[in-house]
Amino acid sequence: MHEVKVIKNKYITIKNRIDHRAPNESDFIISEETISLNHDKVVVFVKNLYVSIDPYQINRMKTHSCSQQILPNTAAILPGQAIDAGGVGRVVKSTHPDFKTGDLVTGLLHWGEYSVIEGGRTLEKLDPKLDLPLSYYAGGVLGSSGLTAYGGFFEICKPKKGEKVFVTAASGSVGMLVGQYAKLFGCYVVGSAGSKQKVDLLKEKLGFDDAFNYKEETDINSTLQRYFPNGIDIYFDNVGGEMLEAAIENMNIFGRVAACGAISEYTDNMKKAKPDMIAVIYKRIKIEGFLSVDFMDIHEDFITTTVHHLQTGKMQAIEDISYGVESIPTAFVDLFRGNNIGKTVVQITKE
Repeated sequence: MHEVKVIKNKYITIKNRIDHRAPNESDFIISEETISLNHDKVVVFVKNLYVSIDPYQINRMKTHSCSQQILPNTAAILPGQAIDAGGVGRVVKSTHPDFKTGDLVTGLLHWGEYSVIEGGRTLEKLDPKLDLPLSYYAGGVLGSSGLTAYGGFFEICKPKKGEKVFVTAASGSVGMLVGQYAKLFGCYVVGSAGSKQKVDLLKEKLGFDDAFNYKEETDINSTLQRYFPNGIDIYFDNVGGEMLEAAIENMNIFGRVAACGAISEYTDNMKKAKPDMIAVIYKRIKIEGFLSVDFMDIHEDFITTTVHHLQTGKMQAIEDISYGVESIPTAFVDLFRGNNIGKTVVQITKE
């Protein structure tokens, strides 16, 4: 049989920098390349099955963001450059001793049909006998979103049973999991989201005690007073901006704020939060930022616990899946339009 020596690859890249605004489909292009499977370095060639779509990527597409200096996978993306992201794929060829053709892997892949991973860095093999969807590992409930939610809630917030928890972007990939972990732990949980459909999902399917549509509220501070008459103990912040300001006003003494995301600020410099620092000081409120990589020491506990919750039906994983490389730009843009529910994933191909 004739051995294939090259593969054609389609991948997504940015056409230009995206500064001080939300992205549009016109900011992206589909590029094509030919990849040689003959390589003199140690590499793993992966056929992408699922790739993760995450809002933090917008900060990599800017001319400047302080986040670009922190980690390799938050570094700036140049126009024309392949965009790396969490994903799941199958090895089509490998010169790395730990990976062989046919292996299922998860790690940093690319927004495209194939990924070439030098040194096999970031890749981990997945058990082919897994009885959970592969998409869960593409930055989802068993990937970075899940670890962010689990570590952020238990390690940063350090909850106590019965405490009152407020979660923003509660129908998003992280927020929906935080709320479920909090309920299973024994907390009272209220979430905010941007539509009636999302609010209903939080209360009827994901078990939140209550939820509200922030777009229907004219005074967020009063809204939080209504939903938390006895104050907030834990605020899991995914949006920043005025929601963070209002949460601080309604926090109890020794309250904790898990600063996970600030999507309202990513595309509008005028929405940067200005929390009442006197309230922070006198209430002794702890505000802490974090990343999923901070929790690798509890990764095994996270996987064991979360798999158990999923298999016993105690947790639900909501996914928003589109199909094909061509759908990536819209899937990404929809994050900033509020059109997604749950974890946004693109299925690149079906096996």
